[in-house]
Amino acid sequence: MDAWPVPKKRLTRRAALSLLGKGALACPLLNVVLLDVACSNSKNSNQTQPPLTDDQFLDQMEKAAFQFFWERASASTGQVMDRAYASGAADSRTISSIAATGFGLTALSIGAQRGYMSASQIQSRVLNTLNFIWSQLPQQNGFFYHFVDMNTGQRARQSEVSSIDTSILLCGVLTCRQYFQDAQIQSLAEQIYDRVNWPWMLNGGTTFSMGWTPESGFIAARYDTYCELMMLYLLAIGSATFPVPASCWNAFSRPVINFQNYAYISGDDPLFTHQYSHAWFDFRDKQDAYANYFNNSMIATQAHKAFCLSLSGQFSDYSSSLWGITASDSVRGYVAWGGPPAMGPIDGSVVPCGTGGSIPFVPSDCIAVLRNIRAAYPAAWQRYGFVDAFNPLKRWYDPDSLGIDLGIAMLMAENYRSQFVWNTFMKNPEAQAAMSAVGFK
Repeated sequence: MDAWPVPKKRLTRRAALSLLGKGALACPLLNVVLLDVACSNSKNSNQTQPPLTDDQFLDQMEKAAFQFFWERASASTGQVMDRAYASGAADSRTISSIAATGFGLTALSIGAQRGYMSASQIQSRVLNTLNFIWSQLPQQNGFFYHFVDMNTGQRARQSEVSSIDTSILLCGVLTCRQYFQDAQIQSLAEQIYDRVNWPWMLNGGTTFSMGWTPESGFIAARYDTYCELMMLYLLAIGSATFPVPASCWNAFSRPVINFQNYAYISGDDPLFTHQYSHAWFDFRDKQDAYANYFNNSMIATQAHKAFCLSLSGQFSDYSSSLWGITASDSVRGYVAWGGPPAMGPIDGSVVPCGTGGSIPFVPSDCIAVLRNIRAAYPAAWQRYGFVDAFNPLKRWYDPDSLGIDLGIAMLMAENYRSQFVWNTFMKNPEAQAAMSAVGFK
């Protein structure tokens, strides 16, 4: 593969990833598992089953995603595959993303809490994962490469040492630190976090570089405009060992988008940028000098729904029960698309994690979409839950599930159901101190 391209202008993590040009992979949909759905020729097919409650539906979605994070990770290193066949078919790919591993560590905590698997098995996997991250996963000043080989931890795709993906990993690490009452897990988690030299990634500025490569040094593009960056800044400000000044919170811009009757802070970015930091940091009923960011994400989701419905004249599948576009796979490969404003080659595709990642913000609307997808488009639900994307107009269903997309939907579904991730992660004193330092009230 060609060297990782260094962006010359600001790109989100997902936009940078799309530069890889990963094409959609063709594969037979083998060993498909539809959780708790009887086959049409079953002897029980004539028996009427009571409809699932929303909580039961979300539980099935979370159980399926948990299977991904359990089955598609190395048992010895704990590193989670970036993507795998949605059917559960054998897969020779070995690329892991540290962001998927961060979501995976949080998913393991949810699985232990929900009893999806033996707590002792899950705790052993978490310990293996943290041991590997601490002692064997290559790092620079505590930051990790975006993509690594899941079995060896070695850098893959000539990827960058990533500031935002390291932050996602750390959120998972710190969730485990608070959930598992195990001295080794807690010590390893603390050491991994404390090792990160956050000022190094500022590279002399007041906003964070998107990353660093041994070939070219720091990436010129910075996290200087509102996106999924809040977790990055708060983790850095809250650090007990290598903090950055709280004033860095004021250094990134917060432009306002106006669409129809909606006005909210956002860059020209996909919907996931309004979701990721909220998976761990609890912004409900809190406000800094600029915004209530939870309410801001509510408005962003409502605006995105209105945006999708405004496209129904072009794409007849979009409706109040079928919408949601965020960075994902497509017929053309991986793309960073969404809106408003319109970005990317929108073609009528639907991305389930678009609504899945916004469940706490607009629950009734988002759950209605997900229930409709499962009922009306059965090929979109396989072993690990929803495929990454599908296009009813082109009759295309992604053969893959992506760790980060299953992850954001799983975490946000659990936060809606029980507030578990918020309540667990926010026990970290560094998270509390950082939010206080930047002025949240």
